[in-house]
Amino acid sequence: MAGNEWINGYLEAILDSGASAIEEQKPVPENLRDRGHFNPTKYFVEEVVTGVVATRNTRERGSRLENMCWRIWHLTRKKKQLEVEEHQRLANRRWEREQGRRDATEDMSEDLSEGEKGDGLGEMQLGDTPRKRFQRNISNLEVWSDDKKEKKLYIVLISLHGLVRGENMELGRDSDTGGQVKYVVELSRALARMPGVYRVDLFTRQVSCPDVDWSYGEPTEMLTAGPEDGDGGLGESSGAYIIRIPFGPRDQYLSKEVLWPYIQEFVDGALAHILNMSKVLGEQIGKGQPVWPYVIHGHYADAGDSAALLSGALNVPMVLTGHSLGRNKLEQLLKQGRQSKEDINSTYKIMRRIEAEELSLDAAELVITSTKQESEEQWGLYDGFDVKLEKVLRARARRGVNCHGRYMPRMVVIPPGMDFSNVVVQEDTPEVDGELNQLIGGTDGSSPKAIPTIWSEVMRFLTNPHKPMILALSRPDPKKNITTLLKAFGECGPLRELANLTLIMGNRDCIDEMSTGNASVLTTVLKLIDKYDLYGQVAYPKHHRQSDVPDIYRLTAKTKGVFINPALVEPFGLTLIEAAAHGLPMVATKNGGPVDIHRALNNGLLVDPHDQQSIAGALLKLLSEKNLWSECRKNGWKNIHLYSWPEHCRTYLTRVAACRMRHPQWQTDTPEDDMAADESLNDSLKDVQDMSLRLSVDGDKASLNGSFDVTAATGDHDVQDQVKRVLSKIKKPDSGPKDQDVGNKPLDNVSSKYPMLRRRRKLIVIALDCYESSGDPKMKMIQVVQEIFKAVRLDSQSARVTGFALLTAMPMSETVEFLASGKIQANEFDALVCSSGSEVYYPGTYTEGGGRLSPDPDYASHIDYRWGCEGLKKTILKLLNAPEGKGNSASSSHIQEDLKSSNAHCISFFIKDPSKARKVDDLRQKLRMRGLRCHPMYSRSSTRMQIVPLLASRAQALRYLFVRWRLNVANMYVFLGESGDTDYEEMISGTHKTIIMKGVVAKGSEELLRTSGSYLKDDIVPPESPLYLRIMYSSVPRAFFRVNYYFHGRISLFQANQPPKQHSSILVWLCSLEEKKTQEVLNSRFTRSLAAATQPYGQLGKPISLRSCFLSLFISVYAFRN
Repeated sequence: MAGNEWINGYLEAILDSGASAIEEQKPVPENLRDRGHFNPTKYFVEEVVTGVVATRNTRERGSRLENMCWRIWHLTRKKKQLEVEEHQRLANRRWEREQGRRDATEDMSEDLSEGEKGDGLGEMQLGDTPRKRFQRNISNLEVWSDDKKEKKLYIVLISLHGLVRGENMELGRDSDTGGQVKYVVELSRALARMPGVYRVDLFTRQVSCPDVDWSYGEPTEMLTAGPEDGDGGLGESSGAYIIRIPFGPRDQYLSKEVLWPYIQEFVDGALAHILNMSKVLGEQIGKGQPVWPYVIHGHYADAGDSAALLSGALNVPMVLTGHSLGRNKLEQLLKQGRQSKEDINSTYKIMRRIEAEELSLDAAELVITSTKQESEEQWGLYDGFDVKLEKVLRARARRGVNCHGRYMPRMVVIPPGMDFSNVVVQEDTPEVDGELNQLIGGTDGSSPKAIPTIWSEVMRFLTNPHKPMILALSRPDPKKNITTLLKAFGECGPLRELANLTLIMGNRDCIDEMSTGNASVLTTVLKLIDKYDLYGQVAYPKHHRQSDVPDIYRLTAKTKGVFINPALVEPFGLTLIEAAAHGLPMVATKNGGPVDIHRALNNGLLVDPHDQQSIAGALLKLLSEKNLWSECRKNGWKNIHLYSWPEHCRTYLTRVAACRMRHPQWQTDTPEDDMAADESLNDSLKDVQDMSLRLSVDGDKASLNGSFDVTAATGDHDVQDQVKRVLSKIKKPDSGPKDQDVGNKPLDNVSSKYPMLRRRRKLIVIALDCYESSGDPKMKMIQVVQEIFKAVRLDSQSARVTGFALLTAMPMSETVEFLASGKIQANEFDALVCSSGSEVYYPGTYTEGGGRLSPDPDYASHIDYRWGCEGLKKTILKLLNAPEGKGNSASSSHIQEDLKSSNAHCISFFIKDPSKARKVDDLRQKLRMRGLRCHPMYSRSSTRMQIVPLLASRAQALRYLFVRWRLNVANMYVFLGESGDTDYEEMISGTHKTIIMKGVVAKGSEELLRTSGSYLKDDIVPPESPLYLRIMYSSVPRAFFRVNYYFHGRISLFQANQPPKQHSSILVWLCSLEEKKTQEVLNSRFTRSLAAATQPYGQLGKPISLRSCFLSLFISVYAFRN
């Protein structure tokens, strides 16, 4: 070592780092611990240097030693750098959190008397405690009981990722199909059996993929029938069901990290199902009135994001269960020092996940956690939850004091339930003591009885299987701390003499094929068994099935053994409850969920997972003191019902019932649709269009003289009859003269009590954010609107069932004035969504004196949830003036209040200098820390900042129209520019058809949306989707034909090697049915090369005959026209 003095520099770097371990997967010898603290210098010398020096080749030894030291030095420096950055970040965050808390209490204290101010300050200071007050509040709740049978509730649960089915769950197939899948399925079944619950729908993703079982592609799966009704029968639609909603690529099974861009698509699909189900349940149990969900419960971040949007669209309460949290995972990964924040975000989409969790906190009435530690420490990392501020707000709410729109969700600890139906309780009797001897063969030479296979697999490792068994069951993960348990067992002589140790460490075929961390743990286990000579005393079987786990617990109980969970940190500890149900006392880590379990069950001992002597002592105490063992066993059985599914559901429903119940309530009545009874041509052709996509016909002859030989095309008489019936309904347009000036004439928009939207089958939505640099609207928008009107109204039959909506950031008065400048009347639109989604108007329906338009009062009450206008205005002025340091007046800032654009649900400001404006995510973070929930955005080429309610936005306004007037989002065509306001991205995704027009919007406001290091646009909008199309703005009528062809001709119609002449002939024949359409098509690019134009839009990719092409194209044209 004389030639390696430079090593001292690396050792100094290690010492300076203060690292607790160099490689967390390596075992740390006990003699390297000084009073419980790890000494990195001794570890380096005795483990690393000594191991390398043992290498015989001098040259290889020097090279390996130098390489090892470089790696350690680099790792240490990186960790130290990250620790400094993390320390600085946490210090800034603590300061911001304290500042937000101070601002919130300062603003709220203005309403209080002197005595009340004192109370508020006292509550803030006493943050953590008083448990007695908390207990008293629980006792005041009305516990859910059997007398709730008449309620007949409809509950919606959401769990999006993984493979979800009721039977033969493939748990462990991948990281997305694990404990959460089992949890939500069992919760659905248990809730459906509760009194007062009529139906439970568990929403997940439909996967029709050859890589997974066909059952995951079934749209509906029944989990259990509901409870009997009053007449002793079952309700027609009662019970628990898995509802699989298709979203994202239909033929791919995607991991949860890739699902984010398709969330909006799921929300629209789920909304359609809920609306249909509410109507069905209304007919069955609601006396004709819709039965809305009692609660929407999201599981994990992706489902929480979806539940927040659904809750906002339906105005019903939302509940959230996080399962695992993004901020907590980010903190752990950063501490490891192996990946930068950018790499972590790229791999796990962690920032998108965190934002989804923050949005879930904004909308949730209730957050269900497994432990108190999860509530306070893990959720406490989020901007949207502050334990101390939550207590203050709750105290003010109890006293009826105004909170100025500030809100914190309520955290409630409800441990997961368990199914104990397979648990056989065995009493302490002499017969039980001798049963194991009989099973495995006693000393009298009697033959053994048949025993479970897993018992044989375990006992083959053991010299004396009659000894009490210490059972540990977990993955071979370094965090599970199995090596410390093994060292505690190996170094305690009395414990080795008294008991055996059984380690169930997952399933393995070959250690070399396992992941690095798991393989390292298993290798260390084998080395320690050899080091302490534990052969015959430790069992470590290679394989076990899920159904074997109860048998493993039973074997341990028959030997009067103990279950141990020595994990460094255990979020909950479900295995502890399973063990207690089988009569096993426990020894568990004192970090995390086991503390709450021990408090409830009182069936064992808690230990420091880093202290070997403590672990060995606790095990020895429980195994040697038989009275203590029996007492812990009985306590576990006595209190285990606290973790049963019925108890979980009872507490769950009790807590949900205490929430503020909301559901859609319309101040104006909703009449039945009074359209003519005869069948809509649009619907008829839509059905046949779907049928035509499934045709597979042979032949190569077709008539091009204006007729179509259906018989020759199909060869199926049933199909022929269907097609003939549909084609017979097609009416040629009147040949009389038509008014050329159709763009300026309103169609079917006479003044009515109810909006025309309720009679529309399609809706053309124009949401072009086309503004000058000053924020004034461009006249190009008028031109686009006029051309869209003309294109749609070319055919009167199509125009009758097609409506128009304009979505804009401008206020209503400015919108009407701008339309009038282009000679467009407001009542040519069925709906005007103004001020960034804060107001909805129906021209010709809701009017005030003098004919002035009046906003929809139902929408105003719908979005009023958690809206604190005055508190928000005051806080925003304070926040945006803070950097200037020149007081709190708006005149000293770069913003100025825009009174003309403001209304009861929109606070608008002029932005004097966009370069000084805070980004949306930064502003939202500051508001969340102060308990304010809203939707901030920048609009009109970054010249305005508008704050609207949490549940308001232009995208959510479209969903409101769906809920209020039953206008399906899937029948909406949304026209957007290439950029827009900061809510632009929300309107791209979904089940509606999106048309992005190039060359219309020159500049948007997206540069003010996100700070660096935040989530990306690709996490919101899918890069490719069959539901949106980009077109160049030139001729809108021509573009409309492209839009129609794209969204209705969804198969690969022609093989690439067919001659262009055939393509042209087909189009001539098709379009000869309507002269105007013919001219548009002949002038388009489709005539020149239809094969090239249709190839990107093919979905099935199967070659089909020419006649099938005729039928698909023929019906496609008429489907859009009518």
